Amino acid sequence: MLAEQPAWSVSGAAPRAGTLQPMPSFDIVSEVDLQEIRNAVDQANREATTRFDFKNTDSSIEIGDGELTLASSTEDRIRALYQVLEEKLVRRDISLKSIEPKGIEEAAKGTARQKVILKAGISQEVGKKINKLIKELNVKGVSSQIQGEQVRVTGKKRDDLQAVIAACKEADLGVPLQFNNFRD
Repeated sequence: MLAEQPAWSVSGAAPRAGTLQPMPSFDIVSEVDLQEIRNAVDQANREATTRFDFKNTDSSIEIGDGELTLASSTEDRIRALYQVLEEKLVRRDISLKSIEPKGIEEAAKGTARQKVILKAGISQEVGKKINKLIKELNVKGVSSQIQGEQVRVTGKKRDDLQAVIAACKEADLGVPLQFNNFRD
């Protein structure tokens, strides 16, 4: 008869005393779902072609690299087209904080054009604001660091991390925030 062996001896490695368990963590990111943007733009273009007030104005929205371009015959129609675009984005659960309209400019043949920048990623400046916000919470054992276009938050207790998430949701930082990779 074989004597029962501890489970760890089968794998050949004994658990080391004092090994660190990974601390709970999550990432704060700012992402834009480009497929949803594309769907909202298609819906806005479809509405612009069928609405009476857009007849014969050649109003359209085009998707570029990280930006949208609104084109129409007059500045007034650009403003109305932008309003239609906002409505479609809100319906598709895209935060209006993720778009930044630029000024309306004159284009060829007396038409008007407006660029709308898509904001994605957390800049260093916003990352520093998030770090400062987390430090001001004075939650013991919680730390944060900027990693590229995201902020990694780690803490000893899951409840502390959930308090940080709630505080970040309440703060108006000018960008839409999502919370990913919550790990225990």
